[in-house]
Amino acid sequence: MPGTRRRTRAEGGAAVVDFVLVLVVLVPLVLGVLQVSLVLLVRNTLTAAASDGARYAATVGRGPADGVARTREQIAGALAARFAEDVDARVVSIDGAPTVVVTVRASVPALGLGGPGVELEVDGHAVQEIQP
Repeated sequence: MPGTRRRTRAEGGAAVVDFVLVLVVLVPLVLGVLQVSLVLLVRNTLTAAASDGARYAATVGRGPADGVARTREQIAGALAARFAEDVDARVVSIDGAPTVVVTVRASVPALGLGGPGVELEVDGHAVQEIQP
């Protein structure tokens, strides 16, 4: 057949070398994408839990302690309880309106395995309801 070429003995291991060279670039790239995805998942989940806890604490008859408990419950249900260890809630005044702020601090380890990780701090805000 015209245009086809036979492999010579010198080209016999070229596929293995090409495979290794591609893996050296591809594996760190895939692991980096996984790490970024994991951090974004945890950050978004913590933000949603903090916002839900702030809204819960801002309702009539509830307080910051209720918001902390609700936030911890949400985080433990969605991720793991270790992400809910540092949760804080307080009432502050924003533009004259009493506002509940729930803050969550957590560390996301590399690929979820342990070791040094990314430190996250997220807040949830809700204007406190006033009893009529």
